[in-house]
Amino acid sequence: MTDPGPPRVFVYGTLLPGERNAHVAARGFTARPATLRGFTLHHLHPEGYPALSPGPADAAVRGAVLTYDPPAWEAALPGLDDLEGLHDSPPLYTRQLASLQVDEGEDLTAWVYVYARADRLRAPGASVVPSGDWRDVQDRDQRGADGR
Repeated sequence: MTDPGPPRVFVYGTLLPGERNAHVAARGFTARPATLRGFTLHHLHPEGYPALSPGPADAAVRGAVLTYDPPAWEAALPGLDDLEGLHDSPPLYTRQLASLQVDEGEDLTAWVYVYARADRLRAPGASVVPSGDWRDVQDRDQRGADGR
């Protein structure tokens, strides 16, 4: 793997510890609560998963930053990219670097998956999560037809 960037990813939905796709994150990481600013969190129904999009500067999304040891990162990244549809045509999400803050106050740069289908966010069934915390979504346990 060439220059994989920092061995960290900000998760905000089904990849959060304890959520249904947490197993895809694999092992070899520490998880810390964190906040990502400047993005808006959406819940997609009937898909059953969240979508992150650029938002106003004062918007905040709650999640966790997973920091991996380098070998675990190299092992986990392909599975994360696959789950997020990075290589779908067209892509479901893109992976980009973003600044975030862990609850202890430290600022970090981490990878984040940003939803790539902006037209879907304007269609019925896409709703903003007012709290910015996907764990507040009532029907988040229901998988969509694509199994994500």
